[in-house]
Amino acid sequence: MRFIISAVIAALSFIAWTTSVSAQDPAVVNAKTIKVKFENERVRVLEAELPPGVKGQVHSHPAYVIYVLAGGKYRNYAADGKTTEGEFKTGDVLYRDPLTHAAENIGTTTMHLILVELKEANAETLKN
Repeated sequence: MRFIISAVIAALSFIAWTTSVSAQDPAVVNAKTIKVKFENERVRVLEAELPPGVKGQVHSHPAYVIYVLAGGKYRNYAADGKTTEGEFKTGDVLYRDPLTHAAENIGTTTMHLILVELKEANAETLKN
């Protein structure tokens, strides 16, 4: 019986931990590299500067748009464990669906990005 209770407590703790990780605010967990530049009821604008070799902490985004001010090579660590690599080109504009991930700059230059997170519209915000 003790084993079952311990297993249930461990499972609930793991669920609580993974839920809190998936809801991590990028501007909080990566405060050294991501700053909030603007926020209202419809959008939040973030500025990210990721130097070479730096890997951010796991965080979540709603649907968002990226504008690349200075590109570079990155490695993305998805919440499902999948790892991908890619390159942002200066001037790129990309749309991304909601995700939980961590990103690492695997290039030789500092990446500089503007991220516009889209908030869900509700009846009150649509009136304005």
